[in-house]
Amino acid sequence: MSSTLHLLEALIARASVTPADAGCQGLIAERLQPLGFACEAMPFGPDGARVSNLWAVHRGARPGPTVALAGHTDVVPTGPLEQWRSDPFVPTHRDGRLYGRGAADMKTSIAAMVVAADEFVRAQPAHAGAVALLITSDEEGPSVDGTVRVVQALQARGERLDCCVVGEPTSVQHLGDMIKNGRRGSLSGRLTVHGVQGHVAYPQLARNPIHQLAPALAELAATEWDRGNAHFPPTTFQVSNLHAGTGALNVIPGRVVVDFNFRFSTESTPQSLMARVQAVLERHGLEHDLAWNANGEPFLTTPGTLSKALIGAIRAETGREPVLSTTGGTSDGRYIAKICPQVVEFGPVNETIHKIDENVLVADIEPLKNIYRRTLETLLR
Repeated sequence: MSSTLHLLEALIARASVTPADAGCQGLIAERLQPLGFACEAMPFGPDGARVSNLWAVHRGARPGPTVALAGHTDVVPTGPLEQWRSDPFVPTHRDGRLYGRGAADMKTSIAAMVVAADEFVRAQPAHAGAVALLITSDEEGPSVDGTVRVVQALQARGERLDCCVVGEPTSVQHLGDMIKNGRRGSLSGRLTVHGVQGHVAYPQLARNPIHQLAPALAELAATEWDRGNAHFPPTTFQVSNLHAGTGALNVIPGRVVVDFNFRFSTESTPQSLMARVQAVLERHGLEHDLAWNANGEPFLTTPGTLSKALIGAIRAETGREPVLSTTGGTSDGRYIAKICPQVVEFGPVNETIHKIDENVLVADIEPLKNIYRRTLETLLR
């Protein structure tokens, strides 16, 4: 059994459902400290609900960039256990695949990063610059006390990152076919439209907020918010939840609540989107309340030394030419980009992430580790 696979199985066996770490970061620190990594636990959050974060750094003997490998040890809940073919926290091999919650998102990347850093430092202890690992257990949850807090702490004490690879599962069909060199921003809203509750047989004595909302919602859904650009697809608007009614069939509801989300390109801003939504609601004369939550700004890393090194490593290990993309959801890259000019995401195939029977192809594990190691070798030689 390879060292990477052994560590991966140990990580999957820990039920680190967000925001729990379940000892994963302790395993990582135990592996790295004997190599000279300074491992710093950075817990944040209220007492009784502390989020585990790990900042581990190995500084070389010569000047050079600081290259970080980043990821999360927390995983999403399993869903119905009876639908899994095997226990989600017992790493199980079937037909050349390793099954378990977090196998793809993202304990394979974590294990590959740790072993890559291990092999690199053992081979080149006097390397240039510094290699660092930034690990959190608050990526799949609210993302309040995880990477964002570590970044703030590093910024406050003057730590500088030059390059960062986030181990998100970015590959689509085959390992190495896609790198994320940016992500769209995320802006969520909760709209409450107020009406007047009443009997369905006497609509003249009530005011149905669903009926009032419908034309405005149709306009929002049909709006072209922007056309995107060379790096980002157009901004999208999607309703995620709609709640109204008392449960009775003969009552006009007194209000309707709508949750919606924008995934936006750099052609739009949270301020411009908020203003345009407000204008639509006012034009339709809705009595309403609207609360906003800006989940993340978009970020973009244009081709440079990091993408060149990673593409070269992927080419050497797999023979593939990866596509640079900004599609998909948000990641902790949006926080790291505030202190690091070059941030990209790369990891295993994402087909089964968050699903029942999440898995990763065993044959991809060692090549992924080698890609991370080759990237470090290029940037820190």
